[in-house]
Parts: sequence; structure tokens; C-alpha cells
Amino acid sequence: MTEALSKSTIRAAARAARARFVATHGADVPCPAPFRGLLSRGLTVASYMPLGSEADPAQLARAAVEAGCAIALPHVVDRATPLRFLAWDTEAALAAGPFGLAQPHDHWAELAPDIILTPLVAFTRGLDRLGQGAGHYDRAFAQFPDARRIGVALSAQEVEALPVDPWDMPLHAIATEKEWITP
Repeated sequence: MTEALSKSTIRAAARAARARFVATHGADVPCPAPFRGLLSRGLTVASYMPLGSEADPAQLARAAVEAGCAIALPHVVDRATPLRFLAWDTEAALAAGPFGLAQPHDHWAELAPDIILTPLVAFTRGLDRLGQGAGHYDRAFAQFPDARRIGVALSAQEVEALPVDPWDMPLHAIATEKEWITP
């Protein structure tokens, strides 16, 4: 079995588990105290608008706003183009983007994130993540190596192990509906 096939298999199983979980329990992830401890006025927190059954980071983003942080959302052009994090006023309407995404309008200010809340398909206790497969967040992590990488997930997405490529950067923490996972 090739690595690509194993990642594909893991993605399919994790997406199915996530969808079953969301159908019963919902997708909300509460804001844990350790995350609040990372926040301070003037930081930029990159969040995202959940797609399908992705874990919802709204409570974490709300805590960031309450702490005086700026919020940025990813802006995607296509599969190959690196994403940009654009400023978002939480009252502003979003634009329709590729892949069914709701995202900032392309002329909004680009921000460098201090904290990146990242969606994922699967994760391990070792803080490895498996994304959608386009590499958008892998490239963003490389572009902003000093940003704290926080996965936002549902406990149903946890797996024992993931294939890890040389460019994969582990997360600093993962917030789920049950717990805050750190090394």
C-alpha cells in the first residue's frame, strides 16, 4: 500500500467518523482555559469557517476577539496557490470561495498570524495532523514558522498513527470538544 493510498484511506475513515459524531453531538469545540492563556491584546489569530462536518472554532475565535486579538481567515484561490490570511471583522459578510468555502473578500488586508487555528481530518496524540490533502496549511505553517499551530478537532478524529512526510509540522496543541491535548 502506498503512502498516498494509506492517507486516502485514513481520510475516508476519519471523515466518516467525524460525520457520524457531528450527526449525534454537533461540531462545537469549547474554548479551553489553556487557549485563553495564549491570548493577549494585539495578537492575530487565524481561524476558519467550518466546512461540512469540520469542528467549529467559533468559541475559540470569540475568546480571541474578547481578548483584543485581530481575527484573520484563510483566503483560498485554488488548490495550488498558497492561502493568505485576511483580516475579518466578525460582522462582515464573507465571499463564496472555491470548494464551498466562505472566506474574506480578496481585497481585505493580509495579516501575519501569531496563532493558527487549523481544521484537520485526523490527528494523533503526538500532535500530528492529516489535512484535506492540498497542502494549504502545510505551506502556511512553513510561511509562519513562529505562529502557534492549534488543531481544532472532534475526539472522533483521533487515530493511533499517521504517515508523516518531511514537510509535515506537528501542532503545538489540539482543542477537541473533550480536552486540550499538548505534548
